Amino acid sequence: MKRILKITILVLAIVFVALQFFQIDKTNAAVDPSQTIESVMAVPPDVKIILGKACNDCHTNTTVYPWYSYIQPNGWFLKSHIDDGKRHLNLSIFATYDEKKRQKKLEEICEEVRSGNMPLPSYTWIHRDAILTESEKTALCDWTKSSGRAG
Repeated sequence: MKRILKITILVLAIVFVALQFFQIDKTNAAVDPSQTIESVMAVPPDVKIILGKACNDCHTNTTVYPWYSYIQPNGWFLKSHIDDGKRHLNLSIFATYDEKKRQKKLEEICEEVRSGNMPLPSYTWIHRDAILTESEKTALCDWTKSSGRAG
């Protein structure tokens, strides 16, 4: 029994080491300032801070990949979430959305934050500063609602 356990542990260790040779692409797409959310609407300083700490890593082309993104298979999980986040909302290309889509995305930002779906719990486990207070949620929702009407 001990021999089987040792062999199993050795095989798992070899597989784990081998996985490290398959790293994710951490290259961010270039950001064109004329396509960002700031190019089509005013983003107050307090909202910019909230977006920066709780949204930008998954919803912009300025993702900062943390140390644990270099450990596989965790990096694959992380990359999948980032790609999915950008597919749903990318603030770096917000100006390229048509007006109807912009309005919908602004509504969704508030809905997702209010419901507690965003930021993802898996993100806030490590990024404790991304946990939004009620006042930050209110500020973000107030901004999305006023920006949505202004558009």
